[in-house]
Amino acid sequence: MENRYSASDAERYAKSKDGCNADLAMRTYTSRLIGQEENLVLHGGGNTSVKSTITDLLGDPCKVLFIKGSGWDLATIEPQGFPALDLTYLQRLRPLEQLSDEEMVNQFKTHMLDATAPNPSIETLVHAFLPHKFIDHTHADAIVTLTNMTTPEERLKEVLGKRIGILPWIMPGFPLSRKVVELYEKQPDMEAIILLNHGIFTFGQSGEAAYSKMIHYVNLAEEYIAASKSTAPAATQPDRPKLSASTILPLLRGALTITENGTSRPFYLLLNQDREVLDYLQEKDAQSRYTSGVLTPDHVIRTKNYPLWLNIQNSHEETLATTIKHSLVAYEKAYLNYFETQIRDKGVIRICLDPKPRVILIPGLGMISCGHSEKAARIAGDIALHTLMAKQKGAGIAPYRELEEAHIFDMEYWSLEQVKLGNTPPLPLAGQVALVTGGGGAIACGIGRKLLQAGAHVYLSDLSKKRLEKVYDLLQSEFPKERISALTMDVTDKKTVQEGMATIIRELGGLDILVPNAGLAHVATLEELDEDTFRQVTEVNTMGVFQVIQAAIPVFKGQAALGSAPCHIVINSSKNVFAPGTAFGAYSSSKAGAHQLGKIAAMELAPHNVRVNMINADAIFDDHGVSSGLWDVVGPDRMRSRNLDPQGLKAYYRERNLLKTEVLANHVGNAVVFFASSLTPTTGATLPVDGGVAAAFPR
Repeated sequence: MENRYSASDAERYAKSKDGCNADLAMRTYTSRLIGQEENLVLHGGGNTSVKSTITDLLGDPCKVLFIKGSGWDLATIEPQGFPALDLTYLQRLRPLEQLSDEEMVNQFKTHMLDATAPNPSIETLVHAFLPHKFIDHTHADAIVTLTNMTTPEERLKEVLGKRIGILPWIMPGFPLSRKVVELYEKQPDMEAIILLNHGIFTFGQSGEAAYSKMIHYVNLAEEYIAASKSTAPAATQPDRPKLSASTILPLLRGALTITENGTSRPFYLLLNQDREVLDYLQEKDAQSRYTSGVLTPDHVIRTKNYPLWLNIQNSHEETLATTIKHSLVAYEKAYLNYFETQIRDKGVIRICLDPKPRVILIPGLGMISCGHSEKAARIAGDIALHTLMAKQKGAGIAPYRELEEAHIFDMEYWSLEQVKLGNTPPLPLAGQVALVTGGGGAIACGIGRKLLQAGAHVYLSDLSKKRLEKVYDLLQSEFPKERISALTMDVTDKKTVQEGMATIIRELGGLDILVPNAGLAHVATLEELDEDTFRQVTEVNTMGVFQVIQAAIPVFKGQAALGSAPCHIVINSSKNVFAPGTAFGAYSSSKAGAHQLGKIAAMELAPHNVRVNMINADAIFDDHGVSSGLWDVVGPDRMRSRNLDPQGLKAYYRERNLLKTEVLANHVGNAVVFFASSLTPTTGATLPVDGGVAAAFPR
């Protein structure tokens, strides 16, 4: 691992933070160096601090501890990510015989100098009690790998030298802080403290010193592991069968869906098929090696202690669902047994977390990480990958020694740890995946916006890359970009539709909401309408709907096979289905065909928990600068026939409807979200979004 410290870079960084406390600027700079190394910290792990003196509001000097705040990532942390606490007061807490977690947190909050600052790290008292100016703490992969082996103390002293201290696993908080400082005071020349199954602390009077010691000791561990030639045996099945993600992931996703009090919460599934992962899962002792416990209990809230091992390489297609179901049932039963055993043995009352796995290992397919958000699934996947690599590298040195389940439980059900899960009620479509075709148009923009607001991950597809990119960029300016995806797809081409569907499954595991929205318009009387144009419009407006529904059916059936939330198809039909216009025969008849397909799909797919509904919209011209493809075609003719300009045309259609209102793309989006939220047990329905056009009333 490279020591990335640069005095000139540190100086430039400090100058860029004009007015920032000098110690805090250095603290921020070296913290970022640590955070940029995934082998040191992952997703907000680790913490750093600096002791300094500031001038308070009354002009008096005040000793403070700047320490990493909750929710900040060391890789991108800014000075405001380090809340300042009254150091003198914190150090007075050391003689206490005990301090509850709740009271400890209260003391932190009541002795922060800025009430609006983020909550300080739970390790705050470790940093306060140790005398050093700069303190760094990480969960370095190489260090934790060595601590999870048999006879770790002897090996650590052999590898890292004599100027280290070693402590067994101790729960973070007040007990750990006292043990750490007591150990240091017995050997004040030590340069690092190793916490078994946890990580490493290094310290110094300068940011460079603390950081350099961290890199030094981690390098010693990495070099020892590399020199041990601990590479595990080669894959035992070089010609391993290739399992189908398109078949397996929807089955898993359906089986993993949690339903409580009538509300379903699906998972996003992220599939890792890196070559090294596939090779690891084919090793001779892969199952026993990689289904052992977490490297550090800090990971358990993200990944659970154990992954699910799913060996389905030899399963026949007709028994695949049964095999998956039995494996998941066994996993959940084991988790519940662990929970019940721990609460009984400890004599405590806790609310059981859901027993679903967060990491699934499937030889021949890869590693799957699960989460109710893309972020949660990504965090679980990153931690699981580092865990696999650490276990593989350590396999040739010594047997893996996992931490006792009693300690794992303490961490998993620690109230201060469960805060990481958050307590914000989930959005109605959280965890769901939506595909909106015709994604480069105004209506798709409104639909996408409302689906994103409701919590879904949205895929927009279109044949026109230029129009698609415009909507994609617009929505990315409003929502996190990781929740929006773009697919170039021709809904009339079965191959590209199937490829697009396979991409969605491979990237997130399945599909919950399909919105066939792609449409093509043409103005011509029946007498003038040529056959090729009629066929082209029908191909997009009717055949396109058929193609995407047909491609989605196996996904929906796979998810329903082992139980899932209701899936939804919401077809964007048109007011013209019931109230067609002259010189618009190709469009009106093809949309009527799509509408009829929706009714048939509602009847055929109901047994698979799929609800199909139609939205009949009218007179939607644009959305935030994104034009409607239909009105790009129809508008000029309608303006000429009525001698109107663009604004006059909008006014004409506004005054035509009963409510005298402008119909917006967002209104269509609201209708889609209504259906997709399963607020009513409705299928086969038609919902007008047109301001009230009497001739278009469904009948």
